[in-house]
Amino acid sequence: MTAADAKLAADLSRVRGSVDMTHGAGGRAMAELIRDVFHKHLANDYLAQGNDGALLGSVSGRLVMAADSHVISPLFFPGGDIGALSVHGTVNDVAMMGARPLWLSASFIMEEGFPLAELEKIVVSMALAARQAGVPVVTGDTKVVEKGKGDGVFISTTGVGVLSEATDISGSNARPGDAIIVSGTMGDHGIAILSKREHLDFETEILSDTQPLNDLVAAMLAAVPGIRVLRDPTRGGLSATLNEIAHQSKVGMVIGETAVPVKPEVAAACELLGLDPLNVANEGKLIAICGSDDAATLLAAMRSHPKGLDAAIIGEVVADEHALVTMRTRLGGMRVVDWIAGEQLPRIC
Repeated sequence: MTAADAKLAADLSRVRGSVDMTHGAGGRAMAELIRDVFHKHLANDYLAQGNDGALLGSVSGRLVMAADSHVISPLFFPGGDIGALSVHGTVNDVAMMGARPLWLSASFIMEEGFPLAELEKIVVSMALAARQAGVPVVTGDTKVVEKGKGDGVFISTTGVGVLSEATDISGSNARPGDAIIVSGTMGDHGIAILSKREHLDFETEILSDTQPLNDLVAAMLAAVPGIRVLRDPTRGGLSATLNEIAHQSKVGMVIGETAVPVKPEVAAACELLGLDPLNVANEGKLIAICGSDDAATLLAAMRSHPKGLDAAIIGEVVADEHALVTMRTRLGGMRVVDWIAGEQLPRIC
């Protein structure tokens, strides 16, 4: 954290009271809330325009846009909160297209009675996350719903980025023979949320991996411009994401159980709770698929970046008209890695 970030985190107005219906009514109370909480911490030249939208500069390249909504419970969890998560999630969605994220919008739906101090804490966290990612929040909106008709705060974010003409990254680009790489350990975020939600105590605290990945993606593309697929394995975890890509590309995939990195404490928690780490959400990891000739170069580039130290090649793309994802188990057998029928952990992001 930079000195400026530390000052921002410490510069809380310690507002008292809670959100009420006047904060969404369009009058003085709403204007003061926007000024004293949102503009104060998210301040930048775009917000300073003071309009209903942001007048953005021109860019050279193709535009990419991604939208995300965040309904996580609890709002504050080990390693993060809904404010940081709302920035990271959308920055990463844009980055997974191979694009450089440029701007964010943020819309808040707040429940009547939500403490203003907690709201400000969320906005400060969002501001820090945006500064660290280098992607400002340039416009937004606030709404208030009656008590009992929301759950504290919901945040919707939209991101806009720019993509070079030469970059072609899509879930439909995987080809037989390609290597499948993950940037780090699986399941950290989901288990961190579950431990907080269910008041579980483990010997080692498990932290969410929520973080922006645009700088990691930039380093990866500099090393291997021909990356075929990028995707972040969020809801549904690694298994759901690999199945999505397999169906989109009409290929199969084979991964190795021992090749997938999982922290020992996460593996132990999953075993205790009857969960499969492959199905547990991540918020700061990515999957990359590239040609086999580029795999060693890409892996080295990822491991040389702080956000890819635990990167690993976990398998390969194969020809399969049924688009199955299978796994070599540690006992030497094979099993299908199917997407789960429901959601193991609702309200995870």
